[in-house]
Amino acid sequence: MNVGDRVRLMSGREEGIITRLLDNNLVEVAIDNDFTIPVARREVVVIAAEEQKYMRQDETTIQPSKRKEPAAPVLAAQGVYLALVHQSEELLAVTMVNNSDYDVLFTSGEEREKNYRGLQNDKLAPKATRVITHYHLKEFEKWPNLLIQFIQHRNGSPTIFEPVVKRVQFKASSFYKSKRTAPVLNKEAYLFQLDQKPVSVNPDKIKEQLEEAAQNHETYKLTAPEHEVDLHIEKLVDDHSGMSNSAIIKTQLERFQDALDRAMATNMHEIVFIHGAGNGVLRKELQKILSRTPGIKFFEDARKEKFGYGATLVRLK
Repeated sequence: MNVGDRVRLMSGREEGIITRLLDNNLVEVAIDNDFTIPVARREVVVIAAEEQKYMRQDETTIQPSKRKEPAAPVLAAQGVYLALVHQSEELLAVTMVNNSDYDVLFTSGEEREKNYRGLQNDKLAPKATRVITHYHLKEFEKWPNLLIQFIQHRNGSPTIFEPVVKRVQFKASSFYKSKRTAPVLNKEAYLFQLDQKPVSVNPDKIKEQLEEAAQNHETYKLTAPEHEVDLHIEKLVDDHSGMSNSAIIKTQLERFQDALDRAMATNMHEIVFIHGAGNGVLRKELQKILSRTPGIKFFEDARKEKFGYGATLVRLK
């Protein structure tokens, strides 16, 4: 018996969805996807998947006018997501979504006034999902912060991932703007990507540094980067023999971000990043950042006759 299971009360004909596991003997059930009640485990029975399928087919036959076409799938960036999916007009299933090629080991919990309560933990295979809890929209102002910790892994992977800790705070100003089609689920949801780092408009930050330097009577001249920026680690540090794969990637991404910031701040039209072909990890990370950075006109493989598939050309607005 798990969160998200549809159950029937043995003492009546009511049905609902398990929204929480309260303790060894009690579960919380949302009746008709509306109000919730605590129920002893021995008083509910899980409805078999075959029965749910039959009931859905029956409802479609009886009430064809209410049939809804499935949401059209969209191309979403690979990564780990938190999707809040409508079970009814008011009830939302809070779901971990692994839209990546790696296994994801995660744990989740709620944080209320610095008091933590664990929810679910699991290992998600690639393209898998797991419901961790349910929330009511009518109680939006009382929602806790969600604390998600996870690490990605794959046997034979050429790189190691750093553990990620993400605190999700729900604010009305941004929550209702996050609705789009959730990957893997292919359903409309309030969607939050957990493995991406916030991207700021860095040219403004550089200008602030210039102003600060001027106030301190320092001499600081902003220089444009070279048209071709080589990100091979041997070009960035003198000795990388003791560096881990994650440390190498971090150093390369910092050099990439610095060059991109200066290119945008100095109004360059284009810049080429040489990352090599290799296993494609660095190339994917660059393209992930570029795809969500304002001020990028487009990016593509640089001239193959010169770089093969080992470089990316970025055109700036």
